[in-house]
Amino acid sequence: MNETPGNPSVASLPANLPVKILGPFQKFFKKTVSGSLPLIAAAVVALVWANTASHSYHQIWHTELAVSIGSFHMAKSLVHWIDEALMALFFFSVGLEIKREVIAGELASLKQAALPVAAAVGGMAIPASIYALFNWNTPWAHGWGIPMATDIAFSLAILALLGKRAPVGVKIFLTALAIADDLGAVLVIGLFYTQSVAWQYLLIAVVFLALLALANYVYVQWSLVYALLGICLWFFVLCSGIHATIAGVLVAAFIPASGKYDTRTFIDKVNFYLNQFDCSKACGFTMLENHDHLNTVQDIEFACHQVETPLQRLEHKISGWVSYVILPLFALANAGVVINNIDLGQAATHPVTLGIVLGLVTGKPLGIVLFTFLAVKLLKTSLHHGTTWSHVIGASFLGGVGFTMSLFISGLSFEAPAIMEISKFSIILASILSGTIGILFLFFSHRDKPAEAI
Repeated sequence: MNETPGNPSVASLPANLPVKILGPFQKFFKKTVSGSLPLIAAAVVALVWANTASHSYHQIWHTELAVSIGSFHMAKSLVHWIDEALMALFFFSVGLEIKREVIAGELASLKQAALPVAAAVGGMAIPASIYALFNWNTPWAHGWGIPMATDIAFSLAILALLGKRAPVGVKIFLTALAIADDLGAVLVIGLFYTQSVAWQYLLIAVVFLALLALANYVYVQWSLVYALLGICLWFFVLCSGIHATIAGVLVAAFIPASGKYDTRTFIDKVNFYLNQFDCSKACGFTMLENHDHLNTVQDIEFACHQVETPLQRLEHKISGWVSYVILPLFALANAGVVINNIDLGQAATHPVTLGIVLGLVTGKPLGIVLFTFLAVKLLKTSLHHGTTWSHVIGASFLGGVGFTMSLFISGLSFEAPAIMEISKFSIILASILSGTIGILFLFFSHRDKPAEAI
């Protein structure tokens, strides 16, 4: 198509051409769902690779990479660099999501937060209790945090398959539940999966945390400042013995959530700039034909930049890297279960298998539904518009899709390769079962007219 002023295809476009504008939650939902596709593909590749070329799979991911500067030397396997360095960026994005929800989302007020937070608490407490019951006084008791997690990308992707059969309310409920669940998982990792603490490094980390707080207080907008302070915080948290991914959430907590302009100032400025457009003389096909208009557009662009918060800007920039690079790499490095190495008969009755599978498949829905019911009855909250108890039950099964966070906690819980294989196999099996039960329950419980779709 030739882009010329006389192009009839351009000139004939109707002035009232409808434009579909997506709201913030709709954009977040679609972005999360689309981001799950590379994760699914990477998990499948990992399983195929590990079972067809097991030696090369483990050799590559356990290749040692070292960083040496003078007398400083740090060496870790490739999979550990992914789990401790790249996944810190994933936790940073999780922290940004949590902060956004707390400030202006489903967790913004006590009444709004009561339902998903109560559901998340139940969805963590009951599965952890089930796992602990099967693994009490065993060498594997430390894995109680594995069935507590919900994979937001996978669970929302499965829910999206229902299209109009899933009302907006259940999508909001599951999203808020998963975000509150992520916050719980972060706290569990920080508090219970730290072996020992090197206090001298932790004190240095606190200094950089204070510098982040100062940058936030004086409203530093430069992302580079937070990046440099964040890297330093990550390094000293890593050296302290606390899992380094926690640094990602801490950095996110201090990213400014307000723009330089408030909304009123932004609207006034943009209205002023829009009034500068004068087409009585020249409004050509390209903005370059009128320098005044070009300057005005640049002024509007600058105003948009000033009203945009550093939080939303960073969340937008990092989301692609997390969805299309970091999480697929994590899945590729961690989801490779060698099925031939597992005695399926023995694994079926192993306490770790029973704890993870029953925790995710039965404990998650039981805890979510029970605590949601208690929140509605005791706290006088209400289900989201268009959401029924059938939707809550179906969504609660989808909450049992643990995958990413469950695999992550599994890596912190066990060192023995045989137990790691059983744990990974159990997580994948439980996630498949939970996702299948959830989508089938929601599909067959749909009786009313199609709900509003996102």
